[in-house]
Formats: sequence, structure tokens, C-alpha cells
Amino acid sequence: MASERREPHSSRDAVVCRRVSKVWAAGTARAHEALRDIDLDVAPGEFVVFLGPSGCGKSTLLYLIAGLEPATGGEIWSFHDRIAAPSPERSLIFQETSLFPWLAVWQNVSFGLSLKGVPDGERRSIARAALQRVGLAEAFDKRPDELSGGMRQRVAVARALAMRPKVLLMDEPFAALDVQTRQKMQDFLLDVWRDSGASVLFVTHHIDEAVALADRIVVFTARPGRIKTVVRNDLPRPRDPFSPGSERLRRELTELLRDEVDRAFAEQEALA
Repeated sequence: MASERREPHSSRDAVVCRRVSKVWAAGTARAHEALRDIDLDVAPGEFVVFLGPSGCGKSTLLYLIAGLEPATGGEIWSFHDRIAAPSPERSLIFQETSLFPWLAVWQNVSFGLSLKGVPDGERRSIARAALQRVGLAEAFDKRPDELSGGMRQRVAVARALAMRPKVLLMDEPFAALDVQTRQKMQDFLLDVWRDSGASVLFVTHHIDEAVALADRIVVFTARPGRIKTVVRNDLPRPRDPFSPGSERLRRELTELLRDEVDRAFAEQEALA
């Protein structure tokens, strides 16, 4: 199916996209269409993975939902509010952790709270609770360069959780990690997600990661990104990556992506 069209939307939905499009550098010679006619509903507490070839607009859609960029067309809502600007209710985690190296871990975690004028004692208390939630209470006074890559990503998650978001947006947060650390971080993220009750929108290029994490997998076409189909993942948790169900889902997603990846490569070669 081209997209999910369910109107009118409910004010209880965590995210609602209606006919959303995005053109970068619109009106210039460098203009290119990133997204076209996106319709999507995300329920409270749902874990949704965006899967598609490079350059298909997955990250762009996250930035629009975060309120960091305006949509060229269409509307995006979160619960009862139309999205027009960033909000602490929607936290975005990038592939790079973007921690401040000169600040202690707890100060990084509570940085957003400091911008809101939260007193120092309250910031420390919230940071400590967030770090305990991600299993890093002992890193409270350390500097980011004293931590491993996986631990720094956990600090980034704690920083997002400190703002108590209703929607957690994650842009390939584990892409730079080795395979073993990535699997550990996936398990950790699922635990945090269950505890927080937040909706998660997670961008990845990895089919195995989508199978491991998602309630639903949104498969994107090559650019301009459209929703090719939405695949429900009803495999029971904890998920066995070697089960027949996991293998069937991997095969289905591989087939859905095959033509889109070929189209994306052909476009990149033409541009080169």
C-alpha cells in the first residue's frame, strides 16, 4: 500500500502525518524532493522503525516530526498539537551523541533542563534517576571521553529521557557500534522503552535491527521517499533472531527493499 490513510485522526495519537512532503532548497537550482505524500499514524507507546535505502527521506521525516524543519506540504500532529517548533515532549537522538566533552555526564544529561532554568539540585536529582534508568549511575561525575561508545549512547538516551518525552526520535543511534555492542544496545533500548511508555520512531538501514525492535516497520521507497508499505511485526518478545518467524520477516523485508535499493543506486550513479 502506498501509505496509511486514516482520517480523521485521534488527538490521542502520538504522531500523525497527513500528506507530508519536503523539498530541500525549494525555489533554487539545487531543489530536490525528499518526501512525498506521507500519511502515517503512530499510537502512544508504539515502537515504529523507518526502513529504506540511503537518501529516501527517513531522517528528514524525523526532523520534521521533531519540529527542527518545516514541512513543504501537509501537516504533522503530536497528540492534540500541530507541530510547528521543537518541544521537550519530542526528543531526537542522533547517530553522533553530541555530548559536550567539557561537562560531566550528569551535566550533559541535564543540559536541556538547565536551558529551562531548572535549579541545580533538581537537575542533579533528575540526571541521577535518568542515569540509573540506563544503567550508568556510576558514571555520574565522569567525562564523556572516559566512556565507551555504547556508554556514550546510553548517556544520550538518558539526556533525552531527562526531558520526559512522550515521543523518542532516534536517527540510526547504533550505526557506529560493533555488532556485539549494537545487540546489547538494542536489548537495553527495549527495556528503557517499556519502562518509559514513550512512543519510539527509529531510523535504520539494517533489516535485522528492524526485526529485533519494531512493532511496525515503515518501508520507504527510493527518493522521493514515500511509504511503500507498513509491515506489522507480531513476533513475541524477547525475539529469537534465528526463529522461522524472524527469517520469514527478513526475507519479506529484503524483497520489499530490493527494487528500492536498486533505484537509489541508479540515481546516485546518474548524479555522479
